[in-house]
Amino acid sequence: MSKNSTCPVCGAPTQAATRPFCSQRCADIDLGRWFSGQYRIPGPPADEENLEKPEINDER
Repeated sequence: MSKNSTCPVCGAPTQAATRPFCSQRCADIDLGRWFSGQYRIPGPPADEENLEKPEINDER
């Protein structure tokens, strides 16, 4: 990364402590976009048969 890089959220210059963002606020906005599904990694649709099912440990 160059010293003149910009924040991917707002376009302001980045800060070393929060790189690649300009502030913690922009980092949190970006994380919220991932959590809400606004960002997606392209690929084929998931086949529901092949999805791992969570193990339920019912030992008490």
